Amino acid sequence: MPLGYYPGCSGEGSGIEYKMSTEKTAEMLGIELKELEDWNCCGATSAHNTKQLLALALPARNLAIAEQMELKTVLAPCAACFSRHRAAEIKAREDEALRSKIEGIIDMEFKASSHTISVLEWLAQDVGIEKIKEKVKKPLKGMKAACYYGCLLVRPQEYTGFDDNEDPQSMDKIVQATGAQAVDWAYKTECCGAALATSRPEIGAKMIYEVIENAREAGAECIVTACPLCMLNLDMRQAGAEKQYGVSLNMPVYYLTELLALAGGYSQEEVGIPRHFVEAGLYLNTLPAKAAQMEAEEAAKQAKAGKKGAAKAADSEEDTEAKQKKIEAMIKGFQKNPDKMALRLIKDEERAKILAEIVVSDEKKINKLAELMVSDQEKASKAAEAYVNGELKKREK
Repeated sequence: MPLGYYPGCSGEGSGIEYKMSTEKTAEMLGIELKELEDWNCCGATSAHNTKQLLALALPARNLAIAEQMELKTVLAPCAACFSRHRAAEIKAREDEALRSKIEGIIDMEFKASSHTISVLEWLAQDVGIEKIKEKVKKPLKGMKAACYYGCLLVRPQEYTGFDDNEDPQSMDKIVQATGAQAVDWAYKTECCGAALATSRPEIGAKMIYEVIENAREAGAECIVTACPLCMLNLDMRQAGAEKQYGVSLNMPVYYLTELLALAGGYSQEEVGIPRHFVEAGLYLNTLPAKAAQMEAEEAAKQAKAGKKGAAKAADSEEDTEAKQKKIEAMIKGFQKNPDKMALRLIKDEERAKILAEIVVSDEKKINKLAELMVSDQEKASKAAEAYVNGELKKREK
């Protein structure tokens, strides 16, 4: 059965590499994409800032077209398009009067029966990690990637619901399936600045810089995204952040589907790599050498350690250094955004707020939590809860 496909406006313009690589990824996986006929803009940010009903009617018309084409599921690669279509279908299902009103506006029958999915849901859930692994012909071993989810792929939870909205893992697993390493970092769901990059460029540049810098500090050599606006900011506007802060970031940014298609055997040209603003092809060209070096180092370790020392050899100086980088990235995350980091440990917002207040003035606790988050997330959560319980007892006195 073909999968409904809504390429969206960015797929025809600023995010054409995303469209190219998404279609190649589908081809690699043996999935037929059926583009919606006569589709229209979903409204993105502009519509719901103008009129709520218009913001629902625009994506609803596309979903009504999908129903006419008997497409039960529609893939919307753009994060904003996914969010707007998912919002329209959910709100229409929950409110019969609203659904009828939308029908009147679009002059089409609209049952809200089609289901919109993001690239992450499609790949992680519908396709599955094991099938992706089976299709990999050219592993991306040697790549160290920071998986960047941004705002809309996992939020709001009531619309998305398929992954943790504070510490999502679906993209990490997909990237790992290609043979690449997904680094653990603190800014994976932070905002890239979105439209602030144009309305308030100095603020936008700051947000772009912080995302890229945190990825670099965590040991990443590239960033992976599944959002055209995030790509636009982190790639095209990276130069503006460099200029504002007087630094050279030189961080390649890739669409998730570009990496999948490359791992599946397609060329850089076929998936749009030469279209990037920050040079992205050269880093990809270094991966075979990096992979060979890693394999040689692994073989040398095994030969030196022998069977008895294999476990000890795994805890090498390189691993220790990588772990320390992760810890430092977590510490920086606590220092810059304690509320956000606290929510990664404690789901209850009130208790998380108390934890944030505690760590702001206690460097030792920040260091302890950062170490635990890298080595054992469960222990980190327990330690965080203990800190909060201790603070509450103090307040009772």
